[in-house]
Amino acid sequence: MAGGSAQLGRAAGILLPVFSLPGRYGIGSLGKEACRFVDFLREAGQSYWQILPMGPTSYGDSPYQSFSTYAGNPYFIDIDTLVEDGLLTESEAAAEEKPDGVPIDYEELYRQRFVLLRKAYDRFLLTPDGVGEFRKLRSDYADFTAKNVDWLDDFSLFMALKTAYGGKSFLEWDAALRLREPAAIAAARRKYAEEIDFHAFLQYLFAVQYAELKRYAGEAGVRIIGDIPIYVAPDSSDVWANPELFQLDEDRVPIAVAGCPPDAFSATGQLWGNPLYRWQKHAETGFAWWMERLRHAFSMCDVLRIDHFRGFESYYSIPYGHKTAEFGRWEKGPDHAFFETLHEKLGDVPVIAEDLGFLTPEVLKLVADTGYPGMKVLQFAFDSREESDYLPHHYPTNCVVYTGTHDNDTTNSWFDEIPEADRAYAREYLGYPETDSTDPATALIRAAFASVADTVVIPMQDWLGLGSEARINHPSTLGGNWIWRMKSGLLTEKLTERIRRMTRLYGRIHKIASDIEFG
Repeated sequence: MAGGSAQLGRAAGILLPVFSLPGRYGIGSLGKEACRFVDFLREAGQSYWQILPMGPTSYGDSPYQSFSTYAGNPYFIDIDTLVEDGLLTESEAAAEEKPDGVPIDYEELYRQRFVLLRKAYDRFLLTPDGVGEFRKLRSDYADFTAKNVDWLDDFSLFMALKTAYGGKSFLEWDAALRLREPAAIAAARRKYAEEIDFHAFLQYLFAVQYAELKRYAGEAGVRIIGDIPIYVAPDSSDVWANPELFQLDEDRVPIAVAGCPPDAFSATGQLWGNPLYRWQKHAETGFAWWMERLRHAFSMCDVLRIDHFRGFESYYSIPYGHKTAEFGRWEKGPDHAFFETLHEKLGDVPVIAEDLGFLTPEVLKLVADTGYPGMKVLQFAFDSREESDYLPHHYPTNCVVYTGTHDNDTTNSWFDEIPEADRAYAREYLGYPETDSTDPATALIRAAFASVADTVVIPMQDWLGLGSEARINHPSTLGGNWIWRMKSGLLTEKLTERIRRMTRLYGRIHKIASDIEFG
């Protein structure tokens, strides 16, 4: 089976969602600030920039619940670039400016950003071809829509219909549209043609800007680690357009949904609500839908983290309508057959297996047989009652170690909140006495860098020494998540040199950055 053990190398990277980048317009974007972050990574000796899924977010604002597994988030379209392209005016852009570093207000974005982007679309439609670069813009847009027709047509129609239905789930649409009756779909394409084109145009803008950012990162020697959820959102163009691939009834209502069983962290488990796959149907098609999904994902990144990797071996099935995850059961997934197909169709692609949580021998065997590096999280390591597999002396070389992930608190806040016995255990293990003036995040970062793990990825908040105000997500909660933004001016030369020195000390320096010297 495929192996990914040699593809990441002894290196280091930083985890920072695109939405957390600084900037003037209320949310991070694909413009100059993203390129500045790439410059920072290069100068700091980092090989990787890990991001979160970049799809358009639905209710709850989670990047793991997107309207499409292919589409990009229109909020990430850089406004200054649209001004440079002649699609917006300086005054239109200035009206959208927000104070530096304020948390993301998704409700305000939803109300205002599409109004601004529609101005750009209207200018694209109304400006004569001969003006500026608009002739090329129209030609490139036509090429983009033709190349992406397989997913773009359904997605754009889906978003146009959501607009027409006031944002309601497709399960609340008229039956003819919910069930995709051909006559109803054809009529909708005619009726909402301009709205469909608007959403397709936004995807074009996103694709062009992201391609430029990825090119810039590649030339700087920075590889992007993308992130793909195993499941898709219940209210998504993926489910609406491909109902036969999911466990749905004849009205498109899920039969069973995804989640996790009760454990020490949650007495009632986690009810995610995503529709489950009809894996037998996928297998009959040679996993064609999944292979196209992964092929697209790899076109957007250099390395791909697959979320909830254990779900390919076996998945937790909860009857639809239950209020908790207490009464689900484990079902067999596609297991090795899926990854044998992946290797056959896509080759030896670089994957990180998100293998956190309780793992059975069968799951451990699947991870080992693929050869993909798994994940180690230092915040999970220090339980004074028992020794943990997350302690560095247990690591294989073929793994990626984190201080914490987007689902964890920042390390400084975590260290303050854990039981005193665990904190004392961590201090002893890390050689971090109470007299040490450095912060806890630095102690864990050093342990990660010193480990035998091939790759280290540190959340930006931990390098900045931030507390719980900078936490990205509280799992199984709604509201107050995915909103943290880094203030401008924090990527100082002092911080750059600090990161670079530790990276060099532990043999993880970026090849290009090895030639950079600081005064």
